[in-house]
Amino acid sequence: MDITGASAIVTGGASGLGEATAKLLARRGAKVVVLDLQEDKGELLAKEIGGTFVKADVANEAQVRVAVEAASELGPLRVLVNSAGLGRAARIIDRDLIPIPLERFEFVIRVNLVGTYNCARLAASAMAATEPLADGTSRGAILNTASVAAFDGQIGQTPYSASKGGVVGMTLPMARDLARYGIRVNTIAPGLIDTPIYGSGEKAEEFKARLAQSVVYPNRLGRAEDFASMALEVLTNDYMNGETVRLDGAIRMPPK
Repeated sequence: MDITGASAIVTGGASGLGEATAKLLARRGAKVVVLDLQEDKGELLAKEIGGTFVKADVANEAQVRVAVEAASELGPLRVLVNSAGLGRAARIIDRDLIPIPLERFEFVIRVNLVGTYNCARLAASAMAATEPLADGTSRGAILNTASVAAFDGQIGQTPYSASKGGVVGMTLPMARDLARYGIRVNTIAPGLIDTPIYGSGEKAEEFKARLAQSVVYPNRLGRAEDFASMALEVLTNDYMNGETVRLDGAIRMPPK
C-alpha cells in the first residue's frame, strides 16, 4: 500500500514507539496527525515532521473525532497506528490481603483496550469513505500495539496483560469486519523496548542492562526504531492481515 500523500494518525505519537513511527511515516510521504496528551512534545514533533498535533484522550469519542477530521483534511486517511498505552503494576491482592482497587484495573483497560477500539472504529469509518487505491479495493490499514505480556504476563501485570490480551483477541475479528471495505488490521506485540518509560541516568541504565540479559538475540533491549520499521512493513504489505507479530528478540518473560 502506497502511503505517499495519505494521512496517518499515530496515537501516543509524542514519544517512544509512536514518535519513531510518526517520523518514519512522515519520511515515507504520509501526512501525520500526532495524537497525544503531551501537548508540548506533540506540538514540537508535529512541527518537525510537517504534521498536525491533536491533544486527545484515546478513549474520548469527541476528542478522537477531532483527530480523524484533522487527518481527513490533510489527505485521505489510510493509516492508524494505535501506540498509546500504559501500565500500572499491582498484584491482584497485596501482602495484607487487600484486593487491588477495581478503578486501577478499569483505568488500564480503558486506555489500552477501550482506547484502541475507539480509535480503530472512528478511523475505520473515515477510511471506508475514501476512494480505493489503484488496485480498486484497498483503502487503508490499522496497526494496534499489544505486548508480549499478552502471552507471558508477569506477577503484578494482570491489568496490563488483560488489556493487551484484549488487543490481540480483537485483531482477527476486526480484520474480518473491515475486509469488505479494503481495510487491513494487524497487531505488533513488542517485548522489552528502550523507551522513556525506564527513565534516565546511571540507575536506569543499570536496570536496562539487567533486563537485556533475558533477551535471547540480539542481546539488547529493542529500540523504538525497530518497532517503527516493523510497523511500516505491516502497514504497507498488502497481504499482511489479521495477524499479531511478536517483536521481542525471542524473549519469553519469566514470572518476575
